[in-house]
Amino acid sequence: MSEEEIEFHKIGESIQEATRSQLFGKPCYKIDNKAFVCFYEDAMVFKLSLATHAEALKLQNSKLFDPSKKGRPMKEWVQVPYLHKKSWPQFAKSAANYISDLLKK
Repeated sequence: MSEEEIEFHKIGESIQEATRSQLFGKPCYKIDNKAFVCFYEDAMVFKLSLATHAEALKLQNSKLFDPSKKGRPMKEWVQVPYLHKKSWPQFAKSAANYISDLLKK
């Protein structure tokens, strides 16, 4: 397991209500069966809303998550490279909160 993936799992496991799973064949963490983070191309990918989404996209080399590589990104998901690993825990908490809020509706 790469250093990047180890960091991903460390963060995912730190979120109390999260469970380990798969999304598009890639490691992810879910809350109530809804994915909020995944690991892809040595980057952590987050399902984010509004201001946090914009903040993540401003980071160098961050981009919308396009697992199909066919120009059809998943608009709520931002892929943040390992270069910004210090931001990963903050974005993971925001993603978990976003999913939790969606589940309450």
